[in-house]
Amino acid sequence: LKESKRAVNSLRDIVDDDDDDLERVSWSGEPVGSISWSIKETASSSTSSLEGRDSSLQKGSSSYAALPKQVSSYSLSSLFKGRNKLPSFQSLSDALSDTGVKNYAPELRRPKAEYKDYSSDWSPKDTVRRMQRGKICSLERFRSLQDKLMLLDEAVAGHDGNVITAVLIFLKRTLRREILFRELEVRQVALCHLIHFLKETGEQKLLLDLLRFLDRTEEVALSQYREHLNIQDVEKRREFLKGCIGLPFSAEDTSHIQDHYTLLERQIIIEANDRHLESAGQSEIFRKYPRKASILNMPLVTTLFYSCFYHYAEAEGTFSSPTNLKKTFKIPDKQYVLTALAARAKLRAWDDVDALFTTKNWLGYTKKKAPIGFHRVVEILQRNNAPVQVLQEYVRLVEDVETRLNLATKYKCHDVVIETYKDLKDRIQLTAYKCKVERGSAEEEKINSILNN
Repeated sequence: LKESKRAVNSLRDIVDDDDDDLERVSWSGEPVGSISWSIKETASSSTSSLEGRDSSLQKGSSSYAALPKQVSSYSLSSLFKGRNKLPSFQSLSDALSDTGVKNYAPELRRPKAEYKDYSSDWSPKDTVRRMQRGKICSLERFRSLQDKLMLLDEAVAGHDGNVITAVLIFLKRTLRREILFRELEVRQVALCHLIHFLKETGEQKLLLDLLRFLDRTEEVALSQYREHLNIQDVEKRREFLKGCIGLPFSAEDTSHIQDHYTLLERQIIIEANDRHLESAGQSEIFRKYPRKASILNMPLVTTLFYSCFYHYAEAEGTFSSPTNLKKTFKIPDKQYVLTALAARAKLRAWDDVDALFTTKNWLGYTKKKAPIGFHRVVEILQRNNAPVQVLQEYVRLVEDVETRLNLATKYKCHDVVIETYKDLKDRIQLTAYKCKVERGSAEEEKINSILNN
């Protein structure tokens, strides 16, 4: 039926445009194409015969006479069926009955307001508002550069990141790169959104082109350097990092890139050597503490811990020596001591821990000194289950009296608590602490001796 209505409405294109009475042509006295005419034609399709149709033609002969006698070889049925026939007219009901399709009453046209959601006449401001409400709307109608930029400006003014990104994707698809980059250069909010979007989606080539256009050489270099994360092969990554050293980084970043390359190169050497020692079973420490993971691509602190764990006693000239790593990468004393202490305490190498804090002055006297504070040393040793004798030695070295007492009480270093209260001449606290030690123990006897003195 819809095809029939379209064909009827297109009659004015078939016949001469000069015939002003064309719109009034009807077989039943109703205007052609009107709703009442369509309903009558549909209802009469199942009951009217050829004679009835002829009579209706006679009835409407006054209006039918307005048609020229020899107009063209197109009939209504041929228009509906899409083919030409001889000029023998056929009614609309015949044309519909030939198709074998069930007849329905025509659907009334909806008010135009109901089609508002699908209209293509929205302004940029209205379009942005609809997008903010989550409604579907096409951006393809914005074809001129001016309209597209107005749409982008409205999106930015709306402060909705999703809408801004959606409009930028549309502009990226429909504008040349040079034009897009030029316009975004003066729209910093939209530019930041696009840069972030390209980073998230991994469109590296377009991102680099944009950063080069903006003359952000350091960001270009950093974006290229970030590509090493996608390289799994260690040798290829090493070569890639070597090529990144010459990129236009800042002075600080250049040193970091150089250190990264040097560290990876060092890790490759250490990994190859240790894998050989472990497989051959020639090293006792590898037999006693098998490696749980590869050292490749690990951070500098992890590499230092690994070196302090497996290669602590090696000479400074070897690549795997902790002191060599400290000197090469300029590791601060605090970081080095923390890492070495954690590694040696895990191995329960208390002599190495003692040597780590022992220093000599120019007169040859030795003293213990910790750049991280002895309270931190005590905490690390306790986490590694150090014996009480070792803990007491370092708790005594804590300078602050209150901190020393708290640590000694917490970790049950009784001798340190007793000696501290003795130095403070605090008889009341010492008497109270006597109740916390075991009866008949050496600590109780020591407290009694001090109280009786």
